[in-house]
Order: sequence, then C-alpha cells, then structure tokens
Amino acid sequence: MKRNKTYRTLDEFYPFYLSEHANRSSRRLHFVGTTTALFLLIIAFVTQSWWLVAVALVQGYAFAWAGHFFFEHNKPATFEHPWLSLLGDWRMWWDILSGTIRF
Repeated sequence: MKRNKTYRTLDEFYPFYLSEHANRSSRRLHFVGTTTALFLLIIAFVTQSWWLVAVALVQGYAFAWAGHFFFEHNKPATFEHPWLSLLGDWRMWWDILSGTIRF
C-alpha cells in the first residue's frame, strides 16, 4: 500500500491503516491507549475537569506511537492523514472489541 496516496474516505483508507498495524503488540497498545483515552474523556465530561481532555489525547497518542516506534518500526499515519488516522483508530478499536480483529 502506498503511504502518500490521497484517500477520500475511511473505507479507502482503512486497508492501508490496518497494514500499518500488522504487529499484534502495536494493535494492543493502540487498543489500550484508545480505551484509556475514552475513559479519561468520560471522566472529564462527568467531572467537568477539562484538563483531562488534554491528558486523554497525550496518553492515547503515547501508547499508539510507542507501538509504531518499538514494534511496527514505521511512521504513524497521523502525520500524513490525521483525521482518517483518528477515525481508523476508533474503527480498529471497535473491530478489536467486537472480535473482528484479534486482540
């Protein structure tokens, strides 16, 4: 899959996104980071502690980027496709949660 291709939809982008997350440890780190971010965002809204939104973003990306740098040995798609990468992460999170992708 080409890294610098222009993608118009998540459906076009998602196969590339999955190819960049072939390593199981990397996918696990993404899942843990996204799940933790989700809980932090919920806590932020419930408690109105808005600083937790920033913490959620930082820690979510920290887990994901650790997966890329230490396991995938590639550059996160966020750098070239930030919006589609965010959507792809949530879709992969759901696919792992629902059992479509192996945890």
